[in-house]
Amino acid sequence: MLRYLWLSVFVILLDQGVKLWLSHIWRIGQGIVVIPGILNFRLVHNTGAAFSFLAGAGGWQRWLLIVIAVIVVVVLVAILRRLKPGAHWTAIALALILGGALGNLIDRIRLGYVVDFIGVHWGNLYWPYFNIADSAITIGALMLIVDAFRRH
Repeated sequence: MLRYLWLSVFVILLDQGVKLWLSHIWRIGQGIVVIPGILNFRLVHNTGAAFSFLAGAGGWQRWLLIVIAVIVVVVLVAILRRLKPGAHWTAIALALILGGALGNLIDRIRLGYVVDFIGVHWGNLYWPYFNIADSAITIGALMLIVDAFRRH
């Protein structure tokens, strides 16, 4: 089921392209309000993992997160290679997760942090900033959960 790797490549190119573009037009903290009170775009650098976990750890977390991401990428490719024909839903989900993982891994290796820019909030409740790679990972994970329930 490696034929779905095109989807991973698409996620990587879209994610990296948008991050590069926004990093050229904005400085950290700059952005725009897209939907007042709900959605804004603002350039943020995240040195930690999801929800900025380990962001203030002093730098060692970069290498730990790189190692974890590389292991995840290797495992995902191995699983994709072993999928049975017809497991299209699972292949798409894994390809999305793979593309997202690689998109953020590229940032972490190249920059030392992940570029985030999507901010969602409701009143004073703010979700941590995220990016296209994170969105692909989330969609892929949700697809795997739905698939698990569909099978049973």
